Amino acid sequence: MLPAQPFSQDARSLAEVHGSVGTGQVSIWRRLFAFAGPAYLVSVGYMDPGNWATDLEGGARFGYRLLWVLVMSNAMAILLQTLSARLGIVSGRDLAQACRETYPRSINVALWGLCEIAIAACDLAEVLGAAIGLNLLFHIPLLFGVLLTAADTLLILWLQSLGIRTIEAFVLALITVIAGCFLIEIMWAQPSPRAMVTGLVPLLNRNSLYVAIGILGATVMPHNLYLHSALVQTRHIGHSTEAKRTACRFNLIDSVVALNGALLVNAAILIMAAAVFFRHGIVVTEIQQAQTLLIPLLGTSLAGILFAVALLCSGQSSTLTGTLAGQVVVEGFLNFRIRPWLRRLITRAMAITPAALMIYFAGEQSTFQLIILSQVILSLQLPFAIIPLIHFTNDGTRMGAFANRLWVQILAWTTAVIIVALNLRLAVMAIADWLAQAGPWRTLILAISVAGGAMLLFLLSWVTLEPLIARWTRRFGRAPVSLPTTAGAETATPAYRRILVPLDHTALDRLAVSHATALAKLHDAKVFLLHVEEGVTSQIYGPESSTAEVEAGGQYIEGIAQALRDQGLTVETAVSHSSSPRREIVRYAREVHPDLVVMGAHGHGGLKDLIFGTTINPVRHNLEVPILIVRPGKA
Repeated sequence: MLPAQPFSQDARSLAEVHGSVGTGQVSIWRRLFAFAGPAYLVSVGYMDPGNWATDLEGGARFGYRLLWVLVMSNAMAILLQTLSARLGIVSGRDLAQACRETYPRSINVALWGLCEIAIAACDLAEVLGAAIGLNLLFHIPLLFGVLLTAADTLLILWLQSLGIRTIEAFVLALITVIAGCFLIEIMWAQPSPRAMVTGLVPLLNRNSLYVAIGILGATVMPHNLYLHSALVQTRHIGHSTEAKRTACRFNLIDSVVALNGALLVNAAILIMAAAVFFRHGIVVTEIQQAQTLLIPLLGTSLAGILFAVALLCSGQSSTLTGTLAGQVVVEGFLNFRIRPWLRRLITRAMAITPAALMIYFAGEQSTFQLIILSQVILSLQLPFAIIPLIHFTNDGTRMGAFANRLWVQILAWTTAVIIVALNLRLAVMAIADWLAQAGPWRTLILAISVAGGAMLLFLLSWVTLEPLIARWTRRFGRAPVSLPTTAGAETATPAYRRILVPLDHTALDRLAVSHATALAKLHDAKVFLLHVEEGVTSQIYGPESSTAEVEAGGQYIEGIAQALRDQGLTVETAVSHSSSPRREIVRYAREVHPDLVVMGAHGHGGLKDLIFGTTINPVRHNLEVPILIVRPGKA
């Protein structure tokens, strides 16, 4: 494994809220509260509507026999989420960024593609769950309810504008509602304690394997591993070994409490299904059916209402993790930033489209199996997130004193082997079923299955053997992100006293600073250097964001400032956190009153302006200050 490479400041994980929550409280309870939060945001993904579908089917078809799968999956989830949190705290990188600095671009693009499919599958379950909840409560047609869930995008953007603590409080309130609803349902269902104990004994057959793997995929969420390693960086953590050790300890407590809470909710769903449906020999094929049957079986109409309310809360809370994870993976794997609203719209569209088409063509009864399928897809993507995570946290060069100990490595690799083995068996079973039902399409399906399986096997082999490959050749593992060399060139011209230079941490900074330097030297002007962080973390957590990337970015801007000071110039630096760089540039300009703004221009337009946003035009329309726009000349 190659050592980590420095990242530019704007490449840091969830940059808008990076390190924005202070953790320096003296009281242990206040510190515990300060660190609490990331695991609760992650945990909602462990009780989303996809879990409901697999838990309901497992309980209705097999009684309490799959309860052990939930417990095992939760133990795996705690182990893997703890490793994910440790990676983010110690290395200052989320899992996607660590992959980007280690693997070749082609491998990263493939991993990103698989992760996007997993996020779309997760969001599909959330869309269907929310739509079903609306249908049960307000009798809104399912297809219209699916389309209505696109409004979740606006909810997320609004919540982000209120800060991360508001989001965490909102999610915790939804979790409390879900847990309360199922606590009441369990009391009414009166399950058998002896049967629950027998369900903890591992037992699996061909019929229950599909549902068991669905439960595994619904419980251990691959995109949550990427998200958790980013969310822990929203806490302001010191750089000393002891500070990181303390952060790891508090995050472990956070993960254990939050994920065991998720286990209780999932277990409650399965136990309720076993106690109500399995006991009466009823096979549940739709979530709506479960809600309808609860009313006569439990003898109260309130049972159906509580079920629907909990389902709607589950869909809404889970939406947050999917959209945040989507931004983390696209920025982490590809170093590709787009407007937050567009990122969320794309993620939601990827889920709404298949859901709407399936409901339109196959009817509302297709939703249950569609949710089950989405969880199996999540499970199939798990190895491609777990194996890199284990490699990175085992690496002493990357993790130092926090590298996994031998017993942790054994547990982690055992978890990975179990998941890969179950997925391989599921894949063979699925392909065999497809071929049996293919008829004249048998040859085509076999060819596609073999080709797709070969590509996935190659990718899995690569990420598994990468440390050995890295020892054989040093061509791989070069980080695509590196800081440009400090700028500060000389030239000479006009007359200005206060010059503002917004930086975006690209090669254009050299050009912009060179022009500003020339003008500042000529008339002894003061130079103001500004950078606006616009990643997800900065949007949520603001100026409290702090990690290795933050430090690298701070060193970058201070390096430029020092280079200019060494040339006799007066320099002031500032870093702002916002989803709108243009708004921050205008605000800062009105604060420092420059008489010239020097900005670098990328030169893109049209569709790229829609995706990446424009900065120069809004700035020049809102400032009554001369603006010098510089672009690199043609070779």
